Amino acid sequence: MTHTLTSKGQVTIPKQIRDALDLAPGCSVEFAINREGDVVIHKAGARKSRKPDRFEAARGKADIKWRTDDLMALLRGED
Repeated sequence: MTHTLTSKGQVTIPKQIRDALDLAPGCSVEFAINREGDVVIHKAGARKSRKPDRFEAARGKADIKWRTDDLMALLRGED
């Protein structure tokens, strides 16, 4: 597959590669160059060498919608 680089340095990632990497609009990608000089693309965060985010398990789990004033009062111990 041959693609043309735009004046902004952009190129479209072919659909079969986007599908293989499960890439969707807004996904982050990482580029690397291996020992042979080939460019390698990874879906960001897909590599196992990354340290897991300790907050990921809790993110988006709250079932209470706090108002800022109520939360601040609770945290400050105000009545």
